[in-house]
Amino acid sequence: MNDRIKILDLFEEQKDFVDERVAYGIENYRKGNAVIIVTDENGKPVPSATIKIKQKSHEFRFGANIFMLDELETEEKNEKYKKYFADTFNMATLPFYWDTLEPKRGKPRYSKDSERVYRRPAIDRCIEFCERHGIEPREHALAYDHFFPKWMSGFSVQECKAELEHHFAEIAERYADKIPTIEVTNEMEWAHGVTKFYDEPDFVEWCFKTAEKYFPGNKLVINDHTGVAWEDRCRATDKYYAYIEANMLKGARIDAVGMQYHLFNKAELEYQRTRLTLNPKSLYGHMDLYSNFGKPLQITEVTIPAYSWESEDEEIQAEILEKLYSIWFSHPDVEQIVYWNLVDGYAHCWDPDPEKIKASQGDMTIGENYYHGGLIRFDMTPKPAYYRLKELIEKRWHTEAELVTDENGIADFRGFFGDYEIEIKTDSGPETKIVKLSKNGENNFTIAI
Repeated sequence: MNDRIKILDLFEEQKDFVDERVAYGIENYRKGNAVIIVTDENGKPVPSATIKIKQKSHEFRFGANIFMLDELETEEKNEKYKKYFADTFNMATLPFYWDTLEPKRGKPRYSKDSERVYRRPAIDRCIEFCERHGIEPREHALAYDHFFPKWMSGFSVQECKAELEHHFAEIAERYADKIPTIEVTNEMEWAHGVTKFYDEPDFVEWCFKTAEKYFPGNKLVINDHTGVAWEDRCRATDKYYAYIEANMLKGARIDAVGMQYHLFNKAELEYQRTRLTLNPKSLYGHMDLYSNFGKPLQITEVTIPAYSWESEDEEIQAEILEKLYSIWFSHPDVEQIVYWNLVDGYAHCWDPDPEKIKASQGDMTIGENYYHGGLIRFDMTPKPAYYRLKELIEKRWHTEAELVTDENGIADFRGFFGDYEIEIKTDSGPETKIVKLSKNGENNFTIAI
């Protein structure tokens, strides 16, 4: 276990600060007051009606990538994957990597019956699953040059722009009304791009302005890696902050700021490499910094390693997850938290052994050799971190109550933002309604029975 408990030392040192800010933030930013007015069919108030309220879902988005949908090696594993996903998450990140979305020019892989590509399920298959289970799909990533098709590598800048615009238009026509969040650019620090356009100074600006043209009603998101999002100096001159600001000043419509959070560290370097990423004051500081843009924040890709399937390592993974999710959930501007790989053993994440990286492209029998960053083990049994996340979402951050209307037919409650089932019992019998307690709503509900 490498004395892993010590990596939580900053949480312990800052316990009073963390406890106060988490409690205040969750109470004030994730909950709201609601008024229920019960009337009869003539609009007269109904006193002494018994009301049971039960939260059915969160307005806040808790997600994971869905890259292994129907990609596991047995039908039993695939069914378990789908059950774990649907039972826990209300958001799914879909793989719009262009190199595998359109490996052959003019022959995109959108439909369910498309040729299979490992860890890249067809988009229509993902959309169908999301619609069946009431999960909001999230696009990742529209213009990610590092994963542009190789057939674009010799194109001129103008040819790249023309091909990109066609790509944007095609995706918008199929999915703009189905996917609210469009992640436009991602990870702008690769040394070399696939295309010449990547190195041009207007890449981000052009991509956002063109995305706005084809996705006028969608939320356009910028995204970048852990190092620039959480490990810079926490100043307005930080690289990520500066390039967001520069492109917004040039007229790019950036609607939300994505911040990856991967702890891709070798076990023996874990303590040394997490002095900022496991520092509560630093985490809040970076979120407060990016809040200056007045845009929502999205924690877009989360990996918290366990390093092994030993019980001590898995318990620490669960403890770290709880602390991080509580901090993110308590911040007023965070609106999504997306865990990355749900299951161990099917993506290399980060590993210094090139043979393991090579093997990860298709050999699914060596899961025990991989970085243990999932919430589900390779054998498809849930880890403590999976149960801890469900406990947070379904119990600690969950509202149920029993109420009785007063002489004016009014009852009120305070609860977490989300959809609620309202069961009202009167002398004439029970009646059930669904209402939405929203962060941006008036939250006064008149129910006639």
